[in-house]
Amino acid sequence: MYFTYNSNKMFFFFTLFFSTLISISANSWLGCWIGLEINLLSFIPLISNPNNLLNSEASLKYFLTQSIASINFLFSIILSMFLFNFFFFNNLFSILINSSLLMKMGSTPFHFWFPNIVEGLSWLNCFILMTWQKISPMILLSYYFNMNFIMIIMIMNALIGTLGGFNQTSLRKLMAYSSINNLGWMLSALLISENLWLTYFSLYSFMISIMCFLFYSLNIFYLNQMFNFNIYFSIKISIMINFLSLGGLPPFLGFFPKWLIINFLILNKFFIISFFFIMMSLIMLIFYIRIIYSSFMFFSFKFKWFKIYVKNNFFILINFLSFISLLGMIFSTLFFF
Repeated sequence: MYFTYNSNKMFFFFTLFFSTLISISANSWLGCWIGLEINLLSFIPLISNPNNLLNSEASLKYFLTQSIASINFLFSIILSMFLFNFFFFNNLFSILINSSLLMKMGSTPFHFWFPNIVEGLSWLNCFILMTWQKISPMILLSYYFNMNFIMIIMIMNALIGTLGGFNQTSLRKLMAYSSINNLGWMLSALLISENLWLTYFSLYSFMISIMCFLFYSLNIFYLNQMFNFNIYFSIKISIMINFLSLGGLPPFLGFFPKWLIINFLILNKFFIISFFFIMMSLIMLIFYIRIIYSSFMFFSFKFKWFKIYVKNNFFILINFLSFISLLGMIFSTLFFF
């Protein structure tokens, strides 16, 4: 029974992988839609669990929102076949197609489902939803986007992702709003160059994978768990480095892709947008510093029998990758320039 369950999980993982390849390699909008539908139907069995009501609720919400986005996407591409020659309708359909793809990736103003669904998922599924599930919609968005509309959306992403993280006690919701904020940076990178988007997305996935693995190994889901437990000091240092890197603080590795985007925005004379992005990133660092502060300062010396000893060899690799993140900005600067 256990072997069958794991085999089914692996099958859906492979289906999830190949559905993304189908979407990004299709030569028609209908083929892209088919790839998105296969992606949806392969991700739902991964997040659903009959023994956990939160997972089942999250899978149902995800199915409903993604189905609405798929219907809008299919409706837009069918109508655009007949009214493509009219300029007004062409501009309207570009906004409709972009909106349906933005809804699929959890972007503002269609982001309301994203934090609620992330709250009911495990850390592995959170990682998949915040990284892999954004690949197909973003690449399809690069094929046919409305420049003015996407610029408004990326500013809204930076703003909503920052303001939504205030007063959040759940780490999963905090990471969800951080993902919305980084989505604004990814959209701006997508408008500049696909190579720049790939660089930003790869480094962001690298940082998110480390954080999700740390929280999964320590079984931490809320802020108060950070100071209720006595954790290894090296693990706390690793959490601090990766959070500051995720916030884009120099000299950490997470600053490098944001620095590239800021350079391109300033070269193209988007001074207001670049200043706005920088200010929103500084506010996002408040959330991360609050987590770090609670982890370092609010631990109790009384409960020595309650100390966590995590026997996992992967933490050596995590600490090494955190050290790479600390020195990565210097090495990347020497390599690229």
